[in-house]
Amino acid sequence: MFQAWLRPISASPMLAPAKHVEDSLILRLGVLCMVIVGIVATDIAAETQTSIWAVPLSIAGFSWSWWSRRQRNVVAKLAIALGMVIALVVFLGRLAALSHDSRLLLTELLIQLQILHSFDLPRRKDLGYSMVIALILISVAATLSQTMIFGVFLLAFLAIALPVLVLDYRSRLGLLPLAVNSLGMSWRQWFGLFVLILSLGLGVFVVLPRFPGYQIRTLPVSAEIQVDGEFDQTRVINPGYVSGRGGAGVGDDLANQRFDSNFYYGFGSEIDQTLGGVMTPQEIMRVRSQAPGFWRVLAFDDYTGRGWRISSNDAAEILRRSPWSFRYLLPQLPTRVPTREVIQTYTVVSEFSNLIPHLYDPRELYFPTREIARDPEGGLRAPVPLPEGLTYSVISHVPVRDRSVLRTAGTIRNPAAYRQYLQVPEALTPRLQTLAQDLLAKADRPIEEPYEQALYLTQALKQSYRLDTQIPKLAAEQDLVATFLFEWQGGYPDHFASALTLLLRSIGIPARLVTGLGTGEFNPFTGLYIVRNTDAYALTEAYFPELGWFLFDPIPGHDLYPATLEVDQTFSVLQQFWNWVTGWLPTPVTGFFGTLFAALESLLTQFMDLFSQGLGGIIQGILLLCGAAIALWFGIYLWQSWRYRQRLRRLSAIEQLYVQMLDWLAQQGFPKRNSQTPWEYAQYLRDVPQLDSLSQRAIDTLTHAYVSWRYGGAALPLPALRRALGQLKDQRWRSLQHTATHLNRLIRKGGSR
Repeated sequence: MFQAWLRPISASPMLAPAKHVEDSLILRLGVLCMVIVGIVATDIAAETQTSIWAVPLSIAGFSWSWWSRRQRNVVAKLAIALGMVIALVVFLGRLAALSHDSRLLLTELLIQLQILHSFDLPRRKDLGYSMVIALILISVAATLSQTMIFGVFLLAFLAIALPVLVLDYRSRLGLLPLAVNSLGMSWRQWFGLFVLILSLGLGVFVVLPRFPGYQIRTLPVSAEIQVDGEFDQTRVINPGYVSGRGGAGVGDDLANQRFDSNFYYGFGSEIDQTLGGVMTPQEIMRVRSQAPGFWRVLAFDDYTGRGWRISSNDAAEILRRSPWSFRYLLPQLPTRVPTREVIQTYTVVSEFSNLIPHLYDPRELYFPTREIARDPEGGLRAPVPLPEGLTYSVISHVPVRDRSVLRTAGTIRNPAAYRQYLQVPEALTPRLQTLAQDLLAKADRPIEEPYEQALYLTQALKQSYRLDTQIPKLAAEQDLVATFLFEWQGGYPDHFASALTLLLRSIGIPARLVTGLGTGEFNPFTGLYIVRNTDAYALTEAYFPELGWFLFDPIPGHDLYPATLEVDQTFSVLQQFWNWVTGWLPTPVTGFFGTLFAALESLLTQFMDLFSQGLGGIIQGILLLCGAAIALWFGIYLWQSWRYRQRLRRLSAIEQLYVQMLDWLAQQGFPKRNSQTPWEYAQYLRDVPQLDSLSQRAIDTLTHAYVSWRYGGAALPLPALRRALGQLKDQRWRSLQHTATHLNRLIRKGGSR
């Protein structure tokens, strides 16, 4: 009965056996390998286990479709359609309950549809769908991958895709090879083609501009973290402080704490800078950011003589977000310095404090807990330590560091309003003021601007003091900064920031100590900054009225301040590649090419900026692009003309005339084949109706002269030959005159009628 019910359905034209069934087994296997590579690459990049079931099912589906490719498979088609509907319903249900990054959910749906689709692949077009899905999967893996392991899958995908594309093209021509050897290319040719495409791809990758700005606002963030108990916003969990009892602790009392070489000591509400030591390198997070910078963690305002603390830590406020979104809106300080939006995505690799690193000044935070805390100094805190694998995103409005604007900053008019940022131990104030003034007096000119004073003192500390990890233990009655400046003449990196902070305060510039993470090592292939625990250190942050807070780095060997938006990052990957190349070149060569590279980068950046300046900028950009294209075409034309003239000069006089005749005839659509002799070519041209009798005689004359010179050594008069070539080139003009005369006759006949 069931078969009787299915009989009219199977007889339907829509369910008739598919036309153009693909019989190439090697093509099907190639497409299957592409799909498997895409699934496994996505699985490893996303750290999921989809491939455990998706790969065997894909193999089963391709096998089924091969053995039943000429059957109607009505039941299978109905089951496939039903399975796709079920997959869609499940996806929509999971999507409705999802409030974080949906890329993995969409990828799972795509893999499910591909598995169902693999059970019905009778046609070449259906295999094309699977090839596109494999390309999408490898692209998703590229966006999710944070390590170089993705490069292995990319190379494998490229190696498989090249012969698959060739097989697909030959299949369209009806040529179904049984083996790769029948493709007409040797393994050396395949390898050469692979290397060529890989080189071109890497070249495009290097020079491709990285424009600031994301086109989406659904930023990556982990699934929601459930927090038990009440959130204590004043508590900072720092694994870097280990109590004498051997357990991890915070404790505001630092007397019984000791240094842990795996964690940076500076992430706590109070820090003791006498707990020095050398850390064991360990990767702690990966950052994808539109621009490099100092990943800010905490700021301290109260100097204790041995370290720093946050005096208003109890005033930290709790911020809550909507249950329907992971976005927190954060307050910002007003500034008249232009800012630029920079989006960052952080992935925690190993255990970290409950503090949330970010670029200054954060505007939006996408974080997976219902609550966070913000202290008065701008530090962000989570209710729990940041677990391994956590992902969150930040949108910061980063001030553009324009020195010409910062030099206009004046002094503080109301010092009482910034009292906590001007606090210096009373006994230390005169000595610090004298030292700061002595250092400033060494400048070539009097420095009055507060920003320039901060820059100069930063450079002076770099040059006057040294890094030293073998300093003695600080006595209980000693002051850390005073001992660093006047006794040790050096110390740990963080001691430089403490000294600069107090020096700036002593001359009336509000300053505070900031701890955080350096930019890290940029991987141009993954686009991520690899941040380690050894990248953690302290800097000085100074305040300038109406402009805001700006960082200064007094540590020897570092720049005067961290990476900033003062430098355009559009061609950051190209810059990284150039830095690698310069390591192998002598200094004079790198200097020349460095200047050339900087000029080209500046021109390209200015050109790209035109397209963000409205309609007028877009029109200017298009006009410049058209002008450059015309100039390039004209330059190529001049180059080809010069090379043509150089080629003719190397020939004898008669050979020059004959070659010019061949080139002119080829332009008219009558090229000479290599198998034709000169006389055979001349005979062929006698049957061309477009050439008149004068042109035929000129061709015969030039051909006779060339053959006589080539094979008989005879030299015919050159003036007569040049006239013959001129008569041939006048053929087009005579044809136009003949056409015009014919049209005039027709017009006259029409008028007389």
